[in-house]
Amino acid sequence: MTEQAETYTDRVLSFTLPTRHARGRVVRLGPVLAEVLAAHDYPVAIQHLLSEALVLAALVGSLLKEPGDQLTMQAQTEGGVVSLLVCDYRQGELRGYVDFDRDRLAALGANPSLYALFGKGYLAITFDMAKGKGRYQGIVPLEGDSLGEACQTYFTQSEQVPTLIRSAVRVHANDCGAAGFLVQHLPDGEEGRERLHVRMDHPEWEHVAVLAGSIRHDELLDPALSMEALVWRLFHEEEEVRIQPGEVLQRGCRCSNAHFEQVLERFPEEDRKDMRDEEGIIPVDCAFCSKIFKIAM
Repeated sequence: MTEQAETYTDRVLSFTLPTRHARGRVVRLGPVLAEVLAAHDYPVAIQHLLSEALVLAALVGSLLKEPGDQLTMQAQTEGGVVSLLVCDYRQGELRGYVDFDRDRLAALGANPSLYALFGKGYLAITFDMAKGKGRYQGIVPLEGDSLGEACQTYFTQSEQVPTLIRSAVRVHANDCGAAGFLVQHLPDGEEGRERLHVRMDHPEWEHVAVLAGSIRHDELLDPALSMEALVWRLFHEEEEVRIQPGEVLQRGCRCSNAHFEQVLERFPEEDRKDMRDEEGIIPVDCAFCSKIFKIAM
């Protein structure tokens, strides 16, 4: 792997446009994405769906500030081809999986739409805040052509933050990659302060949205175009563009025998007795990494 690829793949780039009161993130996934997808025998359509979800989890999750903060994205429906999609992000660690009906998926053809996969589903975005700050959640309908559009709706409706999100996915045999771009307008104060007033038609935001909306899928995925160069290409006429390298991304499945032992200890002995197989072992299947852990207790 070249030095450039190591620098600009599997990490987050943060940027701000101070005079426009805007902030953003750029994400590119390569080996981390391949590692997550390799844990399951997913058809191409599901690989594409999960790839976009992982990019979105990294874009939105990287907005969190405190160590230990966690974002969980869950797309779900009743009776859909995809019954559940889950991704989470914590301090640069990504994981995700999809539960779906393989036979019904095959009947949809090569490029099923978001509605074909989920029907009337919803997207729930949950923030688990560290240091005793609690949990909060927003839920929006799974509408539009992509998960990214549903995320934009979340920020508009639940957070009242003007937001533009773009994502791109490449899934071929032995070759996969995904990238994403997020920019937001914070018109009433610096990043992190409470916003007392939000205008979706603010001139500053309209200007930023037009520039950011010109980004192309091939630019997002182009390994010869660094993330810094991508931001500069979009906003080079601005008075100031501040760029800061973000977290390095890695696959973050947190399953282990010790973890599952702690979970099982919460169950009464009678319940654990029913879970044991004929050898006295409790098998635990981790949906994220597709491994079975044998717990003796």
